[in-house]
Amino acid sequence: MSASMPQKRYYRQRAHSNPMAHHTFDYPVCPEEMDWATLYPHFCSEHQSNEERTPQVEFADIGCGYGGLLVELSPLFPDKLMLGMEIRVKVSDYVQDRIKALRESKPGSYQNIACIRSNAMKYLPNFFFKGQGLVYTITDVEEVHLWMVKHFSEHPLFTRVPDEELADDVIVSRLGTCTEEGKKVQRNRGKNFLAVFQRIDSMSC
Repeated sequence: MSASMPQKRYYRQRAHSNPMAHHTFDYPVCPEEMDWATLYPHFCSEHQSNEERTPQVEFADIGCGYGGLLVELSPLFPDKLMLGMEIRVKVSDYVQDRIKALRESKPGSYQNIACIRSNAMKYLPNFFFKGQGLVYTITDVEEVHLWMVKHFSEHPLFTRVPDEELADDVIVSRLGTCTEEGKKVQRNRGKNFLAVFQRIDSMSC
């Protein structure tokens, strides 16, 4: 019997949660202490050595909402571990239940995605090593976009990726179409503002 997908109407919550308010989270002291086996059992066998059993999450969706981007990217990058981070309780519960249902309905698929409830503003360094990856930013609020571009551009460890280099980026092509917010912007005939930044090797600075 296939698992039924969770119904969003049972997981509705306010659109925003104050990241500065007091919340109780479980988080590792440092990235080395994170036990990824509970989130990605398919990739973490108990028969492997500690080194082999320590995968590295390569994609992080901060404020993942209802998990649309994770689900969309999972089959495109089946060997890349992806983590959604969401601060809202009911919304993160929905994503976790959604992933569980997808795994049960399609054995062997969606094993590379997971979601945790956390405050990325406070605990991101507890999960990820320094210098990992590209940063994709997208918003339908131009003022927020300009603020993010300003601060990333002024930061000595980031450089903006030219728009012409993003033409073939499969992630960029999906950022504004597969998330709840992206779909809402499309329905309202709004505009999304996107910018991508590359982490610079600190040794070269």
